[in-house]
Amino acid sequence: MKPWQFFRMCRLSSVFTILLFALFLLPLVGCSKRNFLVKVPSDDNIRGECVVLLHGLSRTYRSMNRMQGTLTDTGYHTVSLNYPSTKKTIESIAEEDFPPAVDKCREFSPAVIHFVTHSLGGIVVRQAFSKKRPLKLGRVVMLSPPNRGSDVSDKLKDWWFYIWLNGPAGMQLSTAVDSVPNQLGNVDYPVGIITGDRHAFFDAWFSFLIPGRDDGKVSVERAKVDGMRDFLVVHESHPFIMNSDYVMAETVHFLTHGNFKHKKDPALSQGAD
Repeated sequence: MKPWQFFRMCRLSSVFTILLFALFLLPLVGCSKRNFLVKVPSDDNIRGECVVLLHGLSRTYRSMNRMQGTLTDTGYHTVSLNYPSTKKTIESIAEEDFPPAVDKCREFSPAVIHFVTHSLGGIVVRQAFSKKRPLKLGRVVMLSPPNRGSDVSDKLKDWWFYIWLNGPAGMQLSTAVDSVPNQLGNVDYPVGIITGDRHAFFDAWFSFLIPGRDDGKVSVERAKVDGMRDFLVVHESHPFIMNSDYVMAETVHFLTHGNFKHKKDPALSQGAD
């Protein structure tokens, strides 16, 4: 095969993968005018604490439904924020959409307010906390956060389709030193990070673009942030990590104790690829 033929094949493959990803993603995204979804635990199972959940890029609060249900069943009041991740910059989301969810949590007069985020949601929290940290701040669990940017953004940031699909915030997630994630500095509040080391089938091309282990969107190394309290790698993919029973159990453990259990991942014990 001649070099130009190989290059053309790779380009076509990448276009096909992005289109496939978009077709798969659009039904997940849907549309909703709901600003946030609130769930209250049963009267005999109330912890007196509240959790704010933030979904990832190009998703909605629905992607956090299982996680929210688990947290509510565990005794937390929960507020799942539904924010326009593809319409605004990270700074605008943190300033305009994030505070109302925290205020809604305060209506329950919680002893502490925790946060559970997926992907971009973790960067929104870091951005918000860099300006004003909420009172009674508890712990933060970040799932697959691009804390040091994403190599996928580096490679595809100039593609019109990527720009259309991910919007202004997606353009701010590069690995450059002046990107938003890399300008936010260390964290000095309790943060536990869970990230994956496998990719979904429609993220195969994205995974190819990322050096080292990754979840199809973010490398394991770029999920880390200086100052984090604990770090856990699980055998899950970026789009679905929040639906793992193992991840949900580890999330609850960190919110309760400030660390992960680090038990063997069932996905690995089952011989999953």
